[in-house]
Amino acid sequence: MTPARTHIAIIGAPLDLGQGRRGVDMGPSAMRVANLNARVRGLGYDVEDLGNVPVDQAESAPPGNARAKYAPQIAASCARLAELVSDTLARGGTPLVLGGDHSVAIGTVSGVSRHFREQGQSIGLIWLDAHADMNTPETSPSGNVHGMPLSCLIGAGPPELVDLFGYRPKVKPENVVIIGLRDVDSMEKPQVRESGVNAFTMRDIDERGLRSVMEEAIRLASQDTAGFHVSLDMDVVEPCEAPGVGTPVRGGITYREAHLAMEMLCDSGKVTSLEVVEVNPVIDEHNRTADLAVELVMSGLGKRIL
Repeated sequence: MTPARTHIAIIGAPLDLGQGRRGVDMGPSAMRVANLNARVRGLGYDVEDLGNVPVDQAESAPPGNARAKYAPQIAASCARLAELVSDTLARGGTPLVLGGDHSVAIGTVSGVSRHFREQGQSIGLIWLDAHADMNTPETSPSGNVHGMPLSCLIGAGPPELVDLFGYRPKVKPENVVIIGLRDVDSMEKPQVRESGVNAFTMRDIDERGLRSVMEEAIRLASQDTAGFHVSLDMDVVEPCEAPGVGTPVRGGITYREAHLAMEMLCDSGKVTSLEVVEVNPVIDEHNRTADLAVELVMSGLGKRIL
């Protein structure tokens, strides 16, 4: 975290329209129950909780296009979130967004991108996730938008999601880094390979070690940018450590690797903003996943062992 930014604005985005399994809309509450605000304040930050962005409920509207379910409603929520994020940065604060499913990243990153674009700068993006989230309506096997946000942010997907604030892409592919990848749909693989994004799979982490991967990720996301946004999907962590996630996949990073990743991101001094997504207390065990999410936020904001 850049030392000059001592004000943290917590923004809940309890959106669950992007996926089929319900419950992630309670993620922001679960992280607040895990004492997020007080723990962040304990690190010496001035903490402001802006509450939750208004979102539509699945029961209140039909899903619409089966290839991109609820896209207009998700776009409306993301536009509201983007405004709050952009305003927070303009006031000198650091946005900390609590999801919701990963489609909220369309709003968070759009807000960060617009703020720096107005200053003639671009941003990087570090995407910690078991999944690439780079489907489009044409390739998605489910039509769930939470599998599309990264594709939208680099300029491919439903226009109402891709063109927030009237421009695309929000991030240049060469400044995007995916870390922890291990579950990619068959039609999605060519898109990841050909997109220009930098993808580090679990095999890369196994072979090279997390430290080496993180050092390169930070370099790529920082190159010719004002800094980078960190989007943490809790399913990047091994499910035995984070059971309460939207789409768990075996073989993730360990508890300590997750902390090391967040510590190194903080040490870089390049983090502009942070979000945590896909915490699902409905399938969690005693709020373990939300508590780990808060621990990782703390490491990302500067908490150290000594």
